[in-house]
Amino acid sequence: MKIALIAHDRKKEEIVQLAMAYETIFQDHELFATGTTGQRIMEATSLTVTRFLSGPLGGDQQIGAMIARNEMDLIIFLRDPLTAQPHEPDILALLRLCDVHKIPFATNMGTAEILLKALERGELDWREVVHKE
Repeated sequence: MKIALIAHDRKKEEIVQLAMAYETIFQDHELFATGTTGQRIMEATSLTVTRFLSGPLGGDQQIGAMIARNEMDLIIFLRDPLTAQPHEPDILALLRLCDVHKIPFATNMGTAEILLKALERGELDWREVVHKE
């Protein structure tokens, strides 16, 4: 599965902790992330992450392009709901694309952990069928 990991500045430490806690699950999948988030995950784990631009500079849109081509299976975007984001339209576009293409999208640690446990149990294997269409 292809998994995108994105985090706002105030959530970067949290996504690194998530990557460390679930490293054994992540290691079996292809990981993508926006710039700094990907770098911090690679520094803290043995995971390989394909890095895009930072979110405000177009990284969200690069991930969105993969979603539109059905090349992404799971998005974990730890958002900071208490800080205004100048690229909020890009974030909403990602969410809309995930809804259109039926891609699981977590915006907080609780949902991310539930999706990762489901991934581990094979409950997201239906995404493999989608790739054959």
